[in-house]
Amino acid sequence: MQFTDQLKMATKDSWEQSLNHPFVQGIVRGDLPLDTFKYYILQDIYYLKHYGKIHAIAASQADDFKLTAILAKKASSTAEAELTVHNEHAAILNITQDEVGNFKPAPTAYAYTSHLYRATMSGNLAHTVAAMLPCYWLYADIGKKNENATPEPDIYRNWIKMYASDWFQDATSEMIDMLNTLVADMNEKEKEKVKEQFVIAKEYELHFWEMSYTKETWLSNKKYT
Repeated sequence: MQFTDQLKMATKDSWEQSLNHPFVQGIVRGDLPLDTFKYYILQDIYYLKHYGKIHAIAASQADDFKLTAILAKKASSTAEAELTVHNEHAAILNITQDEVGNFKPAPTAYAYTSHLYRATMSGNLAHTVAAMLPCYWLYADIGKKNENATPEPDIYRNWIKMYASDWFQDATSEMIDMLNTLVADMNEKEKEKVKEQFVIAKEYELHFWEMSYTKETWLSNKKYT
């Protein structure tokens, strides 16, 4: 069993909850309210901007220049591809530049990106890649599982198509292989530390769906009656 297989097994419950979360199923069925999806897109644009930076940091951590080149390319191509799709979504959802420019992340989006930066502070590339991997892997699984879904409106079909694409599936496999290579010579204690980064990030992926579905806000913005 490869190290990444162990990681997926360790997050089995979280993984199943993520695949079957009402937010995801709403996209698959096509009945998720568009204003809920708009909330998610704004949060995810914020997340992806930082996710691209994490790739760049990972590139600087690599001792092998081939890995540096791969990660630097991913910093550009992954962020560019996903942001292009999100920009298309933004046009359909009437998201203005002012909304993006004045955007403030919800607690979960802020915490998740903070976890990614914290993972990089270990100075170990395996920690960084482990923290990044759940985002690739979960979305790839959602895309593959639902590739034949035909929800209305088109915006939901395009979202699924993006993550079901050969390009995204291959990019995910590359990251899985990379992490397995990085931990190959580690002892069990070191691997446990890497595993922790993955497990926490996977929990945040689940929380990201819940955040979007409930339109999470900071408690000081809540109005209690």
